[in-house]
Amino acid sequence: MLQLKHIFKSYKVGDNVTHALDDVTISFRDQEFVAILGPSGSGKTTMLNVIGGLDRYDKGDLIINGKSTKNFKETDWDAYRNNTVGFIFQNYNLIPHLSIIANVELGMDLSGVPAKKRREKALNALTQVGLKEHINKRPNQLSGGQMQRVAIARALANDPDILLCDEPTGALDTETSVQIMKLIKKLSKDRLVIMVTHNPELAEQYATRIVNFQDGKIRHDSQPFEPQEENDQFNLKRTKMSYWNAIKLSFTNIMTKKGRTILTAFASSIGIISIAVVLAISNGFQKQINTTMSKALAKYPISISQTATDITTANQRKESDKNVKNRGYITAQKDQNQQAQHTNKITEKYVDYIKNINPNYANNISYQRGVNLNLLSKVNGKIERVQFSNADPDQSASIVQMRAQAMSTMGIGTSVFPTTLNKNKGSFLKQNYQLLSGSWPTKATDLVLVTDNKNTVNINSLKNLGFDVDDNDQVKFDKLVGKTFRVVSNNDYYQELPTGMFIPKKISQSMFDNAKTKLRLAGVIRPKNSDSMALLSTGIAYSDQLSKQVIDDNMNSAIVKAQKKSNRSVLTNQKLNANEKKATMQTLGGSSIPTGIMIYPNNFDDKDKVLDYLDKWNKGKKKADKIVYTDMSSAVTSMTGGLLSGITTILVAFAAISLITSMIMIGILTYTSVLERTKEIGVLKALGARKKDITRVFDAETFILGVFSGVLGIFIAYLLTFPINSIIYKLTDLANVAQLDPMAALILIIVSTVLTLLGGHIPARMAAKKDAAIALRSE
Repeated sequence: MLQLKHIFKSYKVGDNVTHALDDVTISFRDQEFVAILGPSGSGKTTMLNVIGGLDRYDKGDLIINGKSTKNFKETDWDAYRNNTVGFIFQNYNLIPHLSIIANVELGMDLSGVPAKKRREKALNALTQVGLKEHINKRPNQLSGGQMQRVAIARALANDPDILLCDEPTGALDTETSVQIMKLIKKLSKDRLVIMVTHNPELAEQYATRIVNFQDGKIRHDSQPFEPQEENDQFNLKRTKMSYWNAIKLSFTNIMTKKGRTILTAFASSIGIISIAVVLAISNGFQKQINTTMSKALAKYPISISQTATDITTANQRKESDKNVKNRGYITAQKDQNQQAQHTNKITEKYVDYIKNINPNYANNISYQRGVNLNLLSKVNGKIERVQFSNADPDQSASIVQMRAQAMSTMGIGTSVFPTTLNKNKGSFLKQNYQLLSGSWPTKATDLVLVTDNKNTVNINSLKNLGFDVDDNDQVKFDKLVGKTFRVVSNNDYYQELPTGMFIPKKISQSMFDNAKTKLRLAGVIRPKNSDSMALLSTGIAYSDQLSKQVIDDNMNSAIVKAQKKSNRSVLTNQKLNANEKKATMQTLGGSSIPTGIMIYPNNFDDKDKVLDYLDKWNKGKKKADKIVYTDMSSAVTSMTGGLLSGITTILVAFAAISLITSMIMIGILTYTSVLERTKEIGVLKALGARKKDITRVFDAETFILGVFSGVLGIFIAYLLTFPINSIIYKLTDLANVAQLDPMAALILIIVSTVLTLLGGHIPARMAAKKDAAIALRSE
């Protein structure tokens, strides 16, 4: 039961106040056909809008099934219109871009009716008005009478208690008007029908009750109704349009303007195209750099030495260049580089840890040991001392001086080729070097002579091996390959003086013959090509196993035992500090601890796994007990990558300006769409759509445009990579540089969508705030 009690409604325009409803009190039966007659401006349409919840009354109360609406919120009125009221308008107010059945289903979309049931109820309503065969047509394909029947079916679909008809026959001819009135008359048997009309003849013929209206007041009521008090029996079911329904509604609207949509999407996609092309080129160049770096630096070793620079500490030590306040004193401080120096405590336990590294990550490891080899060789039939050093032999006046130099340099680091952990995965030498003559080393006593790419060797190396050569002299391979050397043990090489000092013994045939370790120069090798990194210095290279064998032989020698007890050099009698004594012991073969370790990752990707393995050792240890390593390849790639990233960021920033322009343009387009769809907004509100639902409809439209713009932009950018790659190839000989990363493409589509939503959200909010009654009157 519907009641209006002392309803007032006024409109103020400037200083003029119009009383549309002036103390209106009226009650309606649950089933009756009420016709409201009156001249234009009498307030009858306002009363219809107040009953329908499209307009708010100023004073009084509207009661529905015993429920007062005084305290209704906006969402309550939305639910009321959707659940209780059905509207039939003079101008039909069908949404032109929806099919007939979609128009009828619209109110049920808002009330959350399942799709199957929604379709069933819509078909029943259209069957009831005689339009079942027209369900897939658009409104513009129907006559006026048929469109009004669709409007009636839409009003009936949600089975409302009240049917409000505003001049339902005003735009129809006489014959069609009669048909529509008969249909409405039939509907009034099950519900309350309130009709506003200017036609008293139709009202007299079909209505069961006539109310005359004038100057905002009821002047006459043919069948007044005095209801009894009624308990509150009114239940509101909240409305909510789903995101999917909002998208479908907006999509059908967009498809009616295909040309404008495509042009708008293309204009909006220009920013995406610009950024995508920049990222594609940047991504391609980064891959080219990474590939080049991988080839050049993939096996560049990770170095662990006894003394290393702690990069973290070095970065922490960087101070601001800003001048401090002059307080009249200076502060003494160690050099920052010295403060960043870290002493690695390499132990046998750590060496064993390194040996257990997974060969799948690093199959080759070089251990640099400071031991100096006591070498003899036959030179022109005469036995002589020889060295594997690149130092100038003319600057070494005596063996003692050479020995002191060896102690300071702690051996020849890069002249020790790595140990291969798993022979099945290929040796380091075969992977990186080319065999010029002879054979690859197979035993610890096999040596190789390393040349550069031009087959040249340091002249001092050859002189130290006993070759009498001048600059640019050529030495045949057959004079090198097969050359033999003897390693003499410390006890056979040194003699102890009465003073406790040690000096080398005089060379003799017996010393040469008694040497147990016999070395052989197995082959001559060089880097495979000009791009290969010379990981071994030119000259003699030998296995770490040889160093280890020599150390094992000399560990208990007399000179080692003597040096172990003394804090002076047993060779020079010079006083030694702890580090100098340690170096001397290593040189004499008294320590098996490596002076350095070089780990060669199998490839660029495995390098990170090697670093993780090294970091695992340091986990939970004090700073002093940690082992600091040096990864030069990482420093180089980080520098080049950082430079390219900086350039890319700048270019993307410039390209992003067009994205902002696109966002503004989408806002303008959405605002235009709001103006074009004002009546649709009114229809949606009349059907019970909330402000959120209206906003959602227009947000859905901008969402579709955003996704379409993003996808279109990515597609065009992808097509552009082909001519771009062709141009780059002609200029640089680099193939397939521009490569659009799929993840970057997806992110750009998301960015396009988000920016479009932001650009269109303000006009969408404006649409939601439009007055329903005013929106319905717009053309």
